Amino acid sequence: MDLFPAMPLSQWRDSKETLHRFAQIVGKIRLASSARRNHWWNVAFHVTGRGITTRPMGGSGDGPVFTIDFDFVDHWLTVSCLDGSTTSFPLLGQSVASFYRETLAALSRIGVSVTLPHPHPYKLADARRPFAEDTEHASYDPEWVNRHWQVLSQVSLVLEEFASGFCGKVSPVHLFWHSYDIAVTRFSDRAVVLGAEVDPVTREAYSREVISCGFWFGDEDYPRPAFYAYAAPEPAALAREPLRPAAAHWAERGTGRLATLDYDDVRAAPDPRRTVLDFLGSLYRSAAALDGWDVEGLACPGGITDPLARPDAPDAGR
Repeated sequence: MDLFPAMPLSQWRDSKETLHRFAQIVGKIRLASSARRNHWWNVAFHVTGRGITTRPMGGSGDGPVFTIDFDFVDHWLTVSCLDGSTTSFPLLGQSVASFYRETLAALSRIGVSVTLPHPHPYKLADARRPFAEDTEHASYDPEWVNRHWQVLSQVSLVLEEFASGFCGKVSPVHLFWHSYDIAVTRFSDRAVVLGAEVDPVTREAYSREVISCGFWFGDEDYPRPAFYAYAAPEPAALAREPLRPAAAHWAERGTGRLATLDYDDVRAAPDPRRTVLDFLGSLYRSAAALDGWDVEGLACPGGITDPLARPDAPDAGR
Protein backbone atom coordinates (compact mmCIF):
# COMPACT_ATOMS: atom_id res chain seq x y z
CA MET A 1 0.00 0.00 0.00
CA ASP A 2 1.35 3.42 -1.00
CA LEU A 3 2.24 5.89 1.70
CA PHE A 4 -0.25 8.75 1.34
CA PRO A 5 -2.40 7.52 -1.58
CA ALA A 6 -4.12 10.08 -3.81
CA MET A 7 -7.04 11.79 -2.03
CA PRO A 8 -8.45 14.57 -4.27
CA LEU A 9 -11.35 16.29 -2.57
CA SER A 10 -13.22 16.55 -5.88
CA GLN A 11 -13.47 12.75 -6.09
CA TRP A 12 -15.24 12.23 -2.79
CA ARG A 13 -16.60 15.63 -1.75
CA ASP A 14 -20.22 14.41 -1.47
CA SER A 15 -19.20 11.37 0.57
CA LYS A 16 -17.04 13.55 2.81
CA GLU A 17 -19.91 15.95 3.49
CA THR A 18 -22.15 13.03 4.48
CA LEU A 19 -19.49 11.31 6.57
CA HIS A 20 -18.66 14.58 8.33
CA ARG A 21 -22.25 14.85 9.53
CA PHE A 22 -22.32 11.18 10.57
CA ALA A 23 -19.23 11.91 12.66
CA GLN A 24 -20.80 14.99 14.22
CA ILE A 25 -23.84 12.97 15.31
CA VAL A 26 -21.67 10.38 17.05
CA GLY A 27 -19.35 13.11 18.32
CA LYS A 28 -22.23 14.89 20.01
CA ILE A 29 -23.20 11.61 21.66
CA ARG A 30 -19.63 11.35 22.92
CA LEU A 31 -19.80 14.94 24.19
CA ALA A 32 -23.00 14.17 26.09
CA SER A 33 -21.72 10.87 27.52
CA SER A 34 -18.12 11.49 28.61
CA ALA A 35 -16.35 13.32 31.40
CA ARG A 36 -15.13 16.70 30.22
CA ARG A 37 -11.37 16.99 29.71
CA ASN A 38 -9.23 20.07 29.30
CA HIS A 39 -9.21 21.55 25.78
CA TRP A 40 -12.06 19.20 24.74
CA TRP A 41 -9.80 16.14 24.59
CA ASN A 42 -12.72 13.98 25.67
CA VAL A 43 -14.82 14.62 22.54
CA ALA A 44 -12.32 13.55 19.90
CA PHE A 45 -12.22 10.24 18.01
CA HIS A 46 -9.20 7.95 17.77
CA VAL A 47 -8.07 5.92 14.76
CA THR A 48 -8.41 2.13 15.00
CA GLY A 49 -7.37 -0.83 12.87
CA ARG A 50 -10.69 -0.63 11.01
CA GLY A 51 -11.90 2.95 11.33
CA ILE A 52 -12.41 5.40 14.18
CA THR A 53 -13.76 5.01 17.72
CA THR A 54 -15.31 7.08 20.48
CA ARG A 55 -13.60 4.90 23.11
CA PRO A 56 -15.69 3.74 26.12
CA MET A 57 -18.10 6.25 27.62
CA GLY A 58 -21.25 6.40 29.72
CA GLY A 59 -21.47 4.41 32.93
CA SER A 60 -22.91 7.21 35.04
CA GLY A 61 -25.86 6.31 37.24
CA ASP A 62 -27.62 3.22 35.92
CA GLY A 63 -26.46 3.67 32.33
CA PRO A 64 -24.16 1.12 30.67
CA VAL A 65 -20.60 1.67 29.50
CA PHE A 66 -20.62 1.69 25.71
CA THR A 67 -18.47 2.44 22.67
CA ILE A 68 -19.37 3.50 19.14
CA ASP A 69 -17.12 2.42 16.30
CA PHE A 70 -17.07 3.35 12.64
CA ASP A 71 -15.84 0.38 10.58
CA PHE A 72 -14.49 1.73 7.28
CA VAL A 73 -13.49 -1.72 6.03
CA ASP A 74 -16.89 -3.43 6.08
CA HIS A 75 -18.72 -0.07 6.41
CA TRP A 76 -20.85 -0.57 9.51
CA LEU A 77 -21.50 1.43 12.63
CA THR A 78 -21.27 -0.73 15.75
CA VAL A 79 -22.39 0.08 19.27
CA SER A 80 -20.80 -2.18 21.88
CA CYS A 81 -21.67 -2.54 25.55
CA LEU A 82 -19.42 -3.59 28.43
CA ASP A 83 -21.55 -6.70 29.00
CA GLY A 84 -20.57 -7.98 25.54
CA SER A 85 -23.76 -7.05 23.71
CA THR A 86 -23.43 -5.31 20.35
CA THR A 87 -25.70 -3.90 17.70
CA SER A 88 -24.81 -2.50 14.30
CA PHE A 89 -26.15 -1.20 11.01
CA PRO A 90 -24.65 -0.48 7.56
CA LEU A 91 -23.23 2.93 6.71
CA LEU A 92 -23.90 2.47 3.02
CA GLY A 93 -27.27 3.77 1.84
CA GLN A 94 -27.86 6.13 4.78
CA SER A 95 -28.83 9.76 4.64
CA VAL A 96 -27.92 11.94 7.59
CA ALA A 97 -31.54 11.71 8.75
CA SER A 98 -31.67 7.91 8.57
CA PHE A 99 -28.22 7.59 10.17
CA TYR A 100 -29.42 9.77 13.04
CA ARG A 101 -32.50 7.61 13.57
CA GLU A 102 -30.56 4.34 13.25
CA THR A 103 -27.90 5.49 15.71
CA LEU A 104 -30.42 6.47 18.38
CA ALA A 105 -32.29 3.19 17.80
CA ALA A 106 -29.06 1.21 18.16
CA LEU A 107 -28.31 2.95 21.45
CA SER A 108 -31.81 2.21 22.69
CA ARG A 109 -31.40 -1.50 21.88
CA ILE A 110 -28.51 -1.78 24.34
CA GLY A 111 -30.18 0.36 26.99
CA VAL A 112 -28.51 3.73 26.33
CA SER A 113 -30.59 6.88 26.43
CA VAL A 114 -28.88 10.07 25.21
CA THR A 115 -30.38 13.51 24.71
CA LEU A 116 -28.48 15.86 22.40
CA PRO A 117 -29.08 19.51 23.36
CA HIS A 118 -28.25 20.68 19.83
CA PRO A 119 -29.03 17.88 17.32
CA HIS A 120 -27.88 19.78 14.25
CA PRO A 121 -24.49 20.37 12.57
CA TYR A 122 -21.81 22.45 14.25
CA LYS A 123 -20.26 25.22 12.12
CA LEU A 124 -21.33 23.69 8.81
CA ALA A 125 -23.29 25.40 6.05
CA ASP A 126 -26.56 23.78 7.14
CA ALA A 127 -26.10 24.38 10.86
CA ARG A 128 -29.73 25.47 11.23
CA ARG A 129 -31.14 22.19 9.87
CA PRO A 130 -31.68 19.36 12.40
CA PHE A 131 -29.95 16.07 11.64
CA ALA A 132 -33.35 14.38 11.62
CA GLU A 133 -34.42 16.47 8.61
CA ASP A 134 -31.30 16.12 6.45
CA THR A 135 -32.09 13.82 3.53
CA GLU A 136 -29.86 15.87 1.20
CA HIS A 137 -26.57 14.38 2.38
CA ALA A 138 -26.82 10.71 1.43
CA SER A 139 -23.64 9.93 -0.52
CA TYR A 140 -21.29 7.23 0.71
CA ASP A 141 -18.68 5.80 -1.65
CA PRO A 142 -17.10 2.89 0.25
CA GLU A 143 -13.88 2.95 -1.79
CA TRP A 144 -13.14 6.58 -1.02
CA VAL A 145 -14.25 6.31 2.59
CA ASN A 146 -11.92 3.35 3.04
CA ARG A 147 -9.08 5.29 1.44
CA HIS A 148 -9.67 8.28 3.69
CA TRP A 149 -9.23 5.92 6.68
CA GLN A 150 -5.97 4.65 5.18
CA VAL A 151 -4.76 8.24 4.97
CA LEU A 152 -5.88 8.97 8.53
CA SER A 153 -3.98 5.91 9.75
CA GLN A 154 -0.76 6.90 7.98
CA VAL A 155 -1.00 10.54 9.04
CA SER A 156 -1.69 9.47 12.62
CA LEU A 157 1.60 7.58 12.77
CA VAL A 158 3.57 10.56 11.45
CA LEU A 159 1.92 12.84 14.00
CA GLU A 160 2.70 10.32 16.74
CA GLU A 161 6.35 10.46 15.70
CA PHE A 162 6.29 14.26 15.80
CA ALA A 163 4.59 14.20 19.22
CA SER A 164 7.28 11.89 20.59
CA GLY A 165 9.92 14.62 20.33
CA PHE A 166 8.30 16.81 23.01
CA CYS A 167 8.21 16.04 26.75
CA GLY A 168 5.91 18.85 27.85
CA LYS A 169 2.13 18.77 27.91
CA VAL A 170 0.98 17.37 24.59
CA SER A 171 -2.44 16.18 23.44
CA PRO A 172 -3.15 12.73 22.07
CA VAL A 173 -3.19 12.41 18.30
CA HIS A 174 -6.94 12.62 17.78
CA LEU A 175 -9.65 13.39 15.24
CA PHE A 176 -11.91 16.35 15.96
CA TRP A 177 -15.34 15.88 14.47
CA HIS A 178 -16.32 19.54 14.31
CA SER A 179 -13.89 20.24 11.45
CA TYR A 180 -12.91 16.63 10.71
CA ASP A 181 -9.17 17.14 11.10
CA ILE A 182 -6.62 14.97 12.85
CA ALA A 183 -4.32 16.93 15.13
CA VAL A 184 -1.75 16.99 17.90
CA THR A 185 -1.05 20.02 20.10
CA ARG A 186 1.91 21.07 22.23
CA PHE A 187 1.24 23.38 25.20
CA SER A 188 3.19 25.85 27.27
CA ASP A 189 2.14 26.52 30.86
CA ARG A 190 1.20 30.14 30.14
CA ALA A 191 -2.47 30.99 30.43
CA VAL A 192 -4.11 33.05 27.69
CA VAL A 193 -6.69 35.66 28.64
CA LEU A 194 -9.50 35.69 26.07
CA GLY A 195 -12.23 38.29 26.01
CA ALA A 196 -15.75 37.58 27.19
CA GLU A 197 -16.96 37.90 23.60
CA VAL A 198 -15.04 34.76 22.56
CA ASP A 199 -17.24 31.66 22.27
CA PRO A 200 -16.87 28.98 25.00
CA VAL A 201 -15.55 26.31 22.61
CA THR A 202 -12.65 28.55 21.56
CA ARG A 203 -12.07 29.76 25.11
CA GLU A 204 -11.45 26.21 26.33
CA ALA A 205 -9.44 25.16 23.29
CA TYR A 206 -7.03 28.09 23.60
CA SER A 207 -6.92 28.79 27.32
CA ARG A 208 -3.17 28.05 27.20
CA GLU A 209 -0.48 29.00 24.72
CA VAL A 210 -0.31 26.29 22.05
CA ILE A 211 1.51 25.18 18.94
CA SER A 212 -0.70 22.79 17.02
CA CYS A 213 -0.45 20.80 13.83
CA GLY A 214 -2.42 18.28 11.86
CA PHE A 215 -4.09 17.34 8.60
CA TRP A 216 -7.47 17.88 6.99
CA PHE A 217 -9.05 16.67 3.76
CA GLY A 218 -10.02 20.10 2.42
CA ASP A 219 -13.17 22.18 2.41
CA GLU A 220 -14.85 24.99 0.50
CA ASP A 221 -12.26 27.54 1.63
CA TYR A 222 -9.24 25.30 0.99
CA PRO A 223 -10.38 22.72 -1.58
CA ARG A 224 -7.55 20.20 -1.28
CA PRO A 225 -6.04 18.05 1.46
CA ALA A 226 -3.16 19.56 3.39
CA PHE A 227 -0.99 19.39 6.45
CA TYR A 228 -1.11 22.48 8.67
CA ALA A 229 0.55 24.04 11.69
CA TYR A 230 -0.06 27.19 13.71
CA ALA A 231 0.59 28.94 17.00
CA ALA A 232 -2.10 30.48 19.18
CA PRO A 233 -1.72 33.24 20.08
CA GLU A 234 0.33 33.86 16.94
CA PRO A 235 3.64 35.66 17.54
CA ALA A 236 3.69 38.91 15.56
CA ALA A 237 6.75 37.99 13.48
CA LEU A 238 5.91 34.33 12.87
CA ALA A 239 4.81 34.72 9.24
CA ARG A 240 8.23 36.18 8.41
CA GLU A 241 10.01 33.05 9.59
CA PRO A 242 11.06 30.51 6.93
CA LEU A 243 9.03 27.34 6.45
CA ARG A 244 10.32 24.06 5.14
CA PRO A 245 10.04 22.70 2.52
CA ALA A 246 9.88 25.45 -0.12
CA ALA A 247 6.37 24.30 -1.13
CA ALA A 248 4.97 25.23 2.31
CA HIS A 249 3.10 28.51 2.51
CA TRP A 250 0.86 30.62 4.71
CA ALA A 251 -2.93 30.57 4.32
CA GLU A 252 -5.55 32.82 5.88
CA ARG A 253 -7.97 30.82 8.03
CA GLY A 254 -10.67 32.50 10.06
CA THR A 255 -9.05 35.20 12.18
CA GLY A 256 -5.54 33.77 11.96
CA ARG A 257 -3.04 32.16 9.64
CA LEU A 258 -1.97 28.60 9.07
CA ALA A 259 1.29 27.28 7.78
CA THR A 260 0.16 24.79 5.15
CA LEU A 261 1.75 22.09 3.05
CA ASP A 262 -0.42 20.56 0.38
CA TYR A 263 -0.84 16.80 0.56
CA ASP A 264 0.02 16.39 -3.13
CA ASP A 265 3.34 18.18 -2.59
CA VAL A 266 4.10 15.72 0.19
CA ARG A 267 3.17 12.78 -2.04
CA ALA A 268 5.58 14.05 -4.71
CA ALA A 269 8.51 14.37 -2.30
CA PRO A 270 11.30 11.75 -2.31
CA ASP A 271 10.67 11.04 1.39
CA PRO A 272 7.07 12.03 2.24
CA ARG A 273 7.31 11.15 5.93
CA ARG A 274 10.49 13.17 6.46
CA THR A 275 8.99 16.05 4.48
CA VAL A 276 6.02 16.26 6.85
CA LEU A 277 8.23 16.07 9.94
CA ASP A 278 10.50 18.82 8.60
CA PHE A 279 7.48 21.02 7.89
CA LEU A 280 5.99 20.58 11.35
CA GLY A 281 9.37 20.99 13.00
CA SER A 282 10.14 24.23 11.15
CA LEU A 283 6.94 25.87 12.33
CA TYR A 284 7.34 24.59 15.87
CA ARG A 285 10.93 25.78 16.25
CA SER A 286 10.13 29.25 14.91
CA ALA A 287 6.98 29.73 17.00
CA ALA A 288 8.52 28.28 20.17
CA ALA A 289 11.61 30.48 19.86
CA LEU A 290 9.55 33.63 19.30
CA ASP A 291 7.36 32.80 22.30
CA GLY A 292 10.31 32.03 24.55
CA TRP A 293 9.65 28.32 25.07
CA ASP A 294 12.50 26.23 26.48
CA VAL A 295 13.03 24.41 23.19
CA GLU A 296 16.04 22.41 24.36
CA GLY A 297 14.58 21.58 27.75
CA LEU A 298 11.34 20.33 26.21
CA ALA A 299 13.08 18.26 23.55
CA CYS A 300 12.62 14.51 23.81
CA PRO A 301 14.77 12.83 21.10
CA GLY A 302 13.44 9.41 20.21
CA GLY A 303 10.68 9.78 22.80
CA ILE A 304 13.21 9.37 25.63
CA THR A 305 13.53 11.67 28.64
CA ASP A 306 16.29 9.71 30.39
CA PRO A 307 19.46 11.67 29.48
CA LEU A 308 21.62 8.55 29.65
CA ALA A 309 19.37 6.63 27.26
CA ARG A 310 18.89 9.38 24.69
CA PRO A 311 20.31 8.68 21.24
CA ASP A 312 22.52 11.80 21.48
CA ALA A 313 24.04 10.78 24.85
CA PRO A 314 27.85 10.40 24.82
CA ASP A 315 27.69 6.75 25.85
CA ALA A 316 24.62 5.83 23.73
CA GLY A 317 26.71 3.77 21.34
CA ARG A 318 28.11 1.42 23.96
